[in-house]
Amino acid sequence: MTSAKSFEISKHVVLKAYRRVKANRGAAGIDDESIEMFEADLKGNLYRIWNRMSSGSYFPPAVRRVEIPKENGGTRVLGVPTVSDRIAQMVVKLMVEPQLDGLFHPDSYGYRPGKSAKQAIAVTRERCWRYDWVVEFDIQGALERASHYTRVVDCASKRSGRAAGTCILRPFARPRQT
Repeated sequence: MTSAKSFEISKHVVLKAYRRVKANRGAAGIDDESIEMFEADLKGNLYRIWNRMSSGSYFPPAVRRVEIPKENGGTRVLGVPTVSDRIAQMVVKLMVEPQLDGLFHPDSYGYRPGKSAKQAIAVTRERCWRYDWVVEFDIQGALERASHYTRVVDCASKRSGRAAGTCILRPFARPRQT
C-alpha cells in the first residue's frame, strides 16, 4: 500500500523538533504566539505542522522584523519566525543535515554540528606557524548575490535523489518580513 502523504516525515521527528525549539526558547513571531501559548493545543499544533509538511502544503508565515542596534550606531535587521515555523525549520534541519553534512569540506566551520568559531581559529593559528603564506578573502555579500534557493534545493535534491529538496525546502528559501 502506498502512503497518502507526499513526504515521509515521522511524527516523532516533529516532536523532537518541538522539544529542541522549546529548549532554545526565543521570542514570539509575527503572530505573537509564545511557546506557552503554542502548548495550549500542543497535539493539534504539532499534527498541523506534520500534516502540512508531509503533504507538501506547508508554507511559512511572514517573519517579524526586529531591528537590533549595532555598536557603530547602525542597526541590523533580524527576522523572527513563529513558533510553528521554527519547529518546521527544525524538522527540515533534523532530516536534511545528516544527509548533507558529509558533503562539506572538513575545514568548513560555519553552522555545522560539532564545529565552532573557536575550532576554526585554533586551526588557523596552528597553520600560521606551519606555512609562510596566507590566503585571505572577504565573502561578505557573496551569498546574497548567489541564488541561495537554487544552491540549497539543488544540493538537497541531488542528495535525496528526488524532488524533496524543492517541495520541503522551497518555503524556507526567503522568508517574508513584515
